[in-house]
Amino acid sequence: MGVLRLIYRIPWMLLHLLIGLPLTLLSYAPIFKALRLQGLPLNIFMLHWWSGMTCRIFGLQRRVTGRFTPGAQLVVANHISWLDIQLLHSESPMGFVAKAEIENWPIAGFAASVGDTVFHHRGSHDSASGVSTVMAQRLRQGSKVAIFPEGGILPGDDMKRFHARLFAAAIETGSPVQPVMIRYRRDGRHYPDMTFLPGEHFIANFFRLLSQKRCVAELCILPLIDSSGMQRRDLAKASELAVRAAYER
Repeated sequence: MGVLRLIYRIPWMLLHLLIGLPLTLLSYAPIFKALRLQGLPLNIFMLHWWSGMTCRIFGLQRRVTGRFTPGAQLVVANHISWLDIQLLHSESPMGFVAKAEIENWPIAGFAASVGDTVFHHRGSHDSASGVSTVMAQRLRQGSKVAIFPEGGILPGDDMKRFHARLFAAAIETGSPVQPVMIRYRRDGRHYPDMTFLPGEHFIANFFRLLSQKRCVAELCILPLIDSSGMQRRDLAKASELAVRAAYER
């Protein structure tokens, strides 16, 4: 059955790349800046469409609870799959902070770049400092900035501890934190195989997910957390507890 799914999903993906990709890129041209579709700027509509269609091609049935509010906010979510980015972009535009390697990944790299991702070189103090500066600038401009504070897609099915460093931008700018829970389910149960399997590289993961049966991608947008007067660690802990409670529920 996996082979049969690839037979129709690969052409679907190729059409998405050959037609959908140029149209999405074109919508960001200055000449189309004033155009709106269904009440949204054209480029935002196209980003939603691109990301939502990518989820469909990979067999994800999106189920969303809650909604993003307008304005500057630090979006923090647990991280299971590179498709988490598509899932979030299908609901709201936001700039991500992601490891530098993602920039060279097919499809995921494009989606990240179009979404104004800030690429971070892990282990580099200068890179981390620069990322925090850019995050603060974007928050002051009223944009959403998204991070995966677990520190990447890590082995194991459970959520990992939220690291506190990148929460500083929210405190510095007085921006609220928007916790978001991501979970994948199949047949009413948690579906752990959306992540990378041991020793699996991106291309293998890409085709494995492309051939998988349909599953439900849950996105739970939780109440905002006020960052005023909070320390980084306390803000990270409060965010982690909110996301973990929703994940385990």
